[in-house]
Amino acid sequence: MSITIRKTDDIKACLALRLMVFVEEQNVPLEDEIDAFDNEATHFLAQDKAGAAVGTARVIEADEIGKIGRVCVEKSQRGTGLGAALIEACLADLKTRPHIKTAKLGAQNHAIGFYERFGFRVIGDEYMDGGIPHHDMVLPL
Repeated sequence: MSITIRKTDDIKACLALRLMVFVEEQNVPLEDEIDAFDNEATHFLAQDKAGAAVGTARVIEADEIGKIGRVCVEKSQRGTGLGAALIEACLADLKTRPHIKTAKLGAQNHAIGFYERFGFRVIGDEYMDGGIPHHDMVLPL
């Protein structure tokens, strides 16, 4: 995989991917996708060797919790390991922050098994987010 993942200030590229995946493909309402946390989050951007944006994720801090969210991969890159690489990048970044003790995320139900491979475990009840069933998951760091 000749993809690079880095922290970025290019929120516009991240939002373009999120709008394509979440709003266009998954029918998440636009007002649910864009929020005030984008201004304070650490954003990760995956780019192919031509420089095209192909994946993104963000991390938000809440006290001792690092919340991973808005993880998405462009359709042509799904199944390549890029999603796992994005999660690994987020977790590696969170582990450099000594005050962060737990990683947390809201997983679409169909992706729970994917996150369990990293050691995340489901907590709490199912809830709807953007019209899609989710469960919160946590991983002690």
